[in-house]
Amino acid sequence: MDYANAPADELALHCLRGADQAAWTEFIRRFHPLIASVVIRVARHWGERSPQAIDDLVQETYLKLCAAGLRGFKFATPNHPDAMYGYIKIFTANLIHDHFKRSRSKKRGGGTVTTSLDDEGLACSPGSSTSTASAVERQVLIRQIDACLSTGPDSERDRRIFWLYYRVGLAASAIAALPTIGLSTKGVESTLLRLTRQVRQRLSSPRPKQPSEEKSGEGIRPAESL
Repeated sequence: MDYANAPADELALHCLRGADQAAWTEFIRRFHPLIASVVIRVARHWGERSPQAIDDLVQETYLKLCAAGLRGFKFATPNHPDAMYGYIKIFTANLIHDHFKRSRSKKRGGGTVTTSLDDEGLACSPGSSTSTASAVERQVLIRQIDACLSTGPDSERDRRIFWLYYRVGLAASAIAALPTIGLSTKGVESTLLRLTRQVRQRLSSPRPKQPSEEKSGEGIRPAESL
């Protein structure tokens, strides 16, 4: 399919349904200027001008948008040709505003910061204790993996590449198309291979027992490898 000439909502629908990497590449090419400009504007409103922080927020927007955000668009109803642009603009602005609200609330230390269950991937039907337990275990594993990725001079870039590939499902070529990545498709593939090996190695290494565990004779079982 010629994604370059596809209407914006049709292109987004193909991406939501798990289209090939060409669709994601075109999605990024078409919407990146809008997403980046909204992130910069909202971040500056909150007094944030750090290029690194803004880059992180742009990547976070892609993660949220590609993982769940596109589902909020009403594809079934007749839409204006620019409706998808308006939706992404509002989605991005709300996401970044919420980010800074949570951040400021944590810094002040006042009140409890509430987080959507959907955002944390813990949503389930009422009474579904098994689903809840599985979701919690998955979040623990994700945090363990994230800790494995937080080393090295390019750890922030590497983390984005890893999660864009494994959680969002972007192909290496689509990730390489992001202006902030700065790698070729081959470079992204090499990075993913290195990171996957690194995570598997670290998660499979037994953790040193804590004194309380030595007394009880119980150890912590390593998390499953990727």
